Amino acid sequence: MFETILGALLPAIITILLGYFAARHHDFEQKEVPTLNRMVMGYALPFSLFVGVVSAGRADLLKDIPLAVVLAIAILGMYCLIFLLAHFVFRYSASLSALGALAAAAPSTAFVGAAVLGELYGVKADIPVAVGSIIIVIGLVPVTIIILSLGGTEAPPKHRRGKPAASTTPEAVRQDPDIRGKIVSALKQPVVWLPMAGFMLVLFDVDVPKPFADSLSLLGHASAGVALFASGIILAGYKIVVNGPVLFLVFVKNIVQPSLVLVGMLWFGYANPILGQAVLTTALPSIVLVVMLSVQYRVAEREAASALFISTLLSLLTMSAFIAYLL
Repeated sequence: MFETILGALLPAIITILLGYFAARHHDFEQKEVPTLNRMVMGYALPFSLFVGVVSAGRADLLKDIPLAVVLAIAILGMYCLIFLLAHFVFRYSASLSALGALAAAAPSTAFVGAAVLGELYGVKADIPVAVGSIIIVIGLVPVTIIILSLGGTEAPPKHRRGKPAASTTPEAVRQDPDIRGKIVSALKQPVVWLPMAGFMLVLFDVDVPKPFADSLSLLGHASAGVALFASGIILAGYKIVVNGPVLFLVFVKNIVQPSLVLVGMLWFGYANPILGQAVLTTALPSIVLVVMLSVQYRVAEREAASALFISTLLSLLTMSAFIAYLL
């Protein structure tokens, strides 16, 4: 089984290293990362997420409601917990707290989930992969992008005639057209509205023609590779950061989150295959989207790239341990 995990995760690790050595060889520079990022965030990733969402039929999703509930609690709950802890206890900015929460809570279901879970559960793996992706792109991505878009309002801006700095409270959002405009702009991003549109099609049981979905998936397949390659370029410029916050996020994502799911499901009497599907889905490494958002909004780029690389590398061991226990 270790060979299966290695086969699924090694391409991600090698792609990051290729980006690193390409940058060290001066084939790519840091200034080119935003260009790669625009291609991923504006086209490749939205198409990939849309196809991933619409590929899950409504009937199949309704058959596994308990699995969906468990994954929703594990992913959304961990996101809220880490955000509140980072923002209100450790006093990090809202932007940095949201990005850290995404790194600690969102598994890379769309990129490596199908390869790992597919080897274990066959066609049944499509359900946890689809459910996990839907929860992330419908629940976490819009919220994270909105918080990152409003991040500029945290620092007191220059204001005239002694007016107070902008606030992000609900009352301020209703009164300040600039804040409302940022929220609307965030929701207009393809990586937000396109997966939502796909979810609505699934919800109303609307079939997307296969030739159309296949056409979009061609570019969508490039999203993970380009994102990982860009992460390597970032690491080449900033070097890998191994500090308390990065290691904490990796520890939560790779060990704490799946362990809590394992203990909780055993407590309530769940068994395989739903037990293994839920635990191994949350045991997947951090989602690549963390690095793309960090570059787009210029928030902790080197920390995000370092967390992604360490999480992916460490998951070779942590996922093997969870599989050995479950199977």
